[in-house]
Amino acid sequence: MSERELRVAPHLRRLPAHPSITPGQISELVERFFGRVRDDHRLDPIFEARVRGEWGPHLAKMKGFWRSVLLKTGEYKGRPVPVHVRIGGLENEDYIAWLGLFRDIVAEVFEPDARPVVIEAAERIAASLWLATSGELTAKPPAWPQDRGR
Repeated sequence: MSERELRVAPHLRRLPAHPSITPGQISELVERFFGRVRDDHRLDPIFEARVRGEWGPHLAKMKGFWRSVLLKTGEYKGRPVPVHVRIGGLENEDYIAWLGLFRDIVAEVFEPDARPVVIEAAERIAASLWLATSGELTAKPPAWPQDRGR
């Protein structure tokens, strides 16, 4: 092969995080989760201040995000860290509340074998966002609630 020839790796198939996870489940997860966020005295004001009543576009974006995470679709092209950093004033309890509520919905929507996979993804995302918004890049994220939704 000459130096001018390019080696092209064969296209790697993206496999879902778990074979039982479907786009319908992800849609249900997002719909139920944000329905409960809107009923939550702590989380609703945080989201409503940014969404400003435009929940439809936000839900569509979140469905794309979670399909990208769990089904490996690659469709989400946003940048969640800068968006969350701009929120400002988030506290450990906000992340704990978010993740606890998320775990509850995961338990309702996904099969038992898929639940830990979805929760682990959410924990990684929560830790990443917490690190970015806390300003404490060497600190450890708070202890997430355990055993809910598993």
